[in-house]
Amino acid sequence: MTLESIVKSIETEPGVLLYFSGENCNVCHALRPKFRELFDRSFPMIRQIYLDAGEHPEIAAHFQVFSVPTAIVFLGGREFTREGRAVSLHALEEKLSRPYGILTES
Repeated sequence: MTLESIVKSIETEPGVLLYFSGENCNVCHALRPKFRELFDRSFPMIRQIYLDAGEHPEIAAHFQVFSVPTAIVFLGGREFTREGRAVSLHALEEKLSRPYGILTES
């Protein structure tokens, strides 16, 4: 995964989830499957990209990620929301539902 490929995805896909974690972050490892389940179930057209911030410091720096876990959701090429450490997945689902529905209408 490169910065260029991520930027291209953000620009061309309806939505992108960037989830930054760390190798020794227990919270990161606990939340990741919950994010995957939520996005697979409720937001299937949002591409999910999971990155270890320690392995990709230049990508983390580009997106101004200074702590993990950090989840950034892009809709229509723009950052829509950024969630850190204490994430309410229920609140995130409510926040994304309406704009996701509008964005993915055919």
